[in-house]
Amino acid sequence: MRAAQNLREHHMVAKVHFFPLGNADTLRIDLANGLKVLVDYADMRCADDNDDLRCDLPAELRRDLSKAGRDYYDAVCITHLDDDHCKGFGGFFWLRHAKTYQGAERIKINELWVPAAALLEEGIDGDARLVRAEARHRLREGKGVYIFSRPARLKKWMEDNGIDFESRKHLIVDAGKLVPGYTKEGKAQAEFFVHSPFGWRQDENTVVDRNEDSIVMQVTLREGSRDSYLFLGSDANHETLSLIVQISKKHGNEGRMLWDLMKLFHHCSYLSLGPERGVDETKAVPDVKWLFETQVRRGGIIVSPSWPIPEKGSKEDKDVQPPHRQAANHHRRVVRDLDGTFVVTMEQPSRARPKVFGYEITAFGVALIIGAPMVSSAAASSTPRAG
Repeated sequence: MRAAQNLREHHMVAKVHFFPLGNADTLRIDLANGLKVLVDYADMRCADDNDDLRCDLPAELRRDLSKAGRDYYDAVCITHLDDDHCKGFGGFFWLRHAKTYQGAERIKINELWVPAAALLEEGIDGDARLVRAEARHRLREGKGVYIFSRPARLKKWMEDNGIDFESRKHLIVDAGKLVPGYTKEGKAQAEFFVHSPFGWRQDENTVVDRNEDSIVMQVTLREGSRDSYLFLGSDANHETLSLIVQISKKHGNEGRMLWDLMKLFHHCSYLSLGPERGVDETKAVPDVKWLFETQVRRGGIIVSPSWPIPEKGSKEDKDVQPPHRQAANHHRRVVRDLDGTFVVTMEQPSRARPKVFGYEITAFGVALIIGAPMVSSAAASSTPRAG
């Protein structure tokens, strides 16, 4: 009896946390067995600007790690090397490749996940260069890293740098495969299915295309007898998303395109839906339309990691940069028709500073964490979502 009671007391459910960072991405997944996976790291806030409403990312993350009694992440995934996905990487993490980045206060990374393009890109500096250096170092060591996709160019780069491909191919995760070490039947109650990048596509490109060679995943999170699905889209455009849909259908993997909770692509850009912005709503190309309107489950939640959606006719509404009002109108319609929610990380119901907010994975679906400040463009319910 006591053992069963202790088991119940220590049982945790998975949680997914979002951070208001402007047009930038950071997402934290706390798995059911306590493992922590960080997807991107973008410390965007201006520390000396009291009017900057973006959260203090390193402080938020350190607070959570301290509460958990740890100084490391089980995995850190950098989906691609754009600044809004890796800014501050060199100031926050303990890096194996150089003692300069090994101070006592730095946060360690057990596994670093990066796309193959992150190892192959040349002519880069700043935090992008540090991500590349760390990934290359770990690949040379043969541990603590997973490389997503195996273009022929990666194999050649390894040969040119004296790294034995055969002894390290277990560190490479191709599209259509699961990230090793995580199963929904095991203690983590989670699996990470890789949709992109595609190795053959990188070999066709003469230069690295960060957005289209970035990591796209579906995360399955199990609680009780129910699986909930998190879709992580990085900065892929409609052409890449269409290709992912087509390949998934070809291989009978339509289930790998289901979603209850979606981290929106490219900060609510219309280009993730189709080639034309539209007047009031962006029209999605057929394959992307299928992803949004057929694969979403009832109560689906879309989170846009972006600045507030501009008002029609405003100066921001004419800006070429996302977020785009027309794309947001598409997303609002999709979830409204299914009793769902569209959330923007930098929108707020008051002038209070926006805070980190998150969702927990229950046996009944995805629910807003009780007591978490909600940063929303539409009324949201804390009732668990039914699928």
